[in-house]
Amino acid sequence: MHRFLLHNDQVLEASARTLAAGQVGLLAGWGVFSTLRVFDGVPFEWERHWERMKRDAAHIRVPFPADPAWLETQLHRLLEANQAYNATLRVYVVRNKGGLYEGPGQTRDFDVIAFTVDVAPWPESVKLGVAHNARHAASEFSGTKFISWAENLTRYERAREQGFDEVILMNERGEVSECTSANVFVVNGSHVWTPPLAAGCLPGVTRAVLLEEIEIPGLDIAERTLTLDDLEIADEVCITSSTRALLPASRIEGVQIPGGRAVCDRLQRALAEYAAAYTAARRKAAPVRT
Repeated sequence: MHRFLLHNDQVLEASARTLAAGQVGLLAGWGVFSTLRVFDGVPFEWERHWERMKRDAAHIRVPFPADPAWLETQLHRLLEANQAYNATLRVYVVRNKGGLYEGPGQTRDFDVIAFTVDVAPWPESVKLGVAHNARHAASEFSGTKFISWAENLTRYERAREQGFDEVILMNERGEVSECTSANVFVVNGSHVWTPPLAAGCLPGVTRAVLLEEIEIPGLDIAERTLTLDDLEIADEVCITSSTRALLPASRIEGVQIPGGRAVCDRLQRALAEYAAAYTAARRKAAPVRT
């Protein structure tokens, strides 16, 4: 974590004691968050991240800031303070009141907390484990990104101990859902498929950009229900997230895959070009000091 963090409308030393156990969201995991990639001082696809957090906050009854411009301004103050112009940015909105264990003196309905870190050195390709019955697609909260993240962290840590970089999470119907913090795509000929949201996966921002913004001649990018058999007959498999962009899979536990990357590399280049154009447009509209 970098030197400074954002707490509501204050940029403070990250070591500052600013939070209290009586904020119910901290102990109950009652809040929402998102992780953004920052390019040249611009939080990539900020609008999509804001809309997803806002939607998820309403779904799990977390009070939420009314003005996206206010929060974006505070985040830019944090980026300036840390000189985090090419970094990873994480933003939390935590519920403070409600339930039996609300502490005294809570004057705010929610707290905004944000910090930055260096960009992680991801590998060129990933090895994926498989976890069965790891997503409950029928849950009313499937696809909701809230801060109770221990289940994902446990699976991710266990996968790393077993020699994997991530783990594919299967739902109760035996369908591919997602990874602990990434969406899954498969390449089959001229088709690029990703599981539908009904499989229980999070609506990842990079996933949305690929589905809605990226056009590559000769490729069709769409949703389709996937099983492990579909992964085995795929030409390529890759994972996507805001921090990883797109990484091809070289190995999947218990599944024989070719481990190719030609189409994944084309998708990666298209994503990079889109991100560069987005960043340039945002800097032109509201120049960012670097």
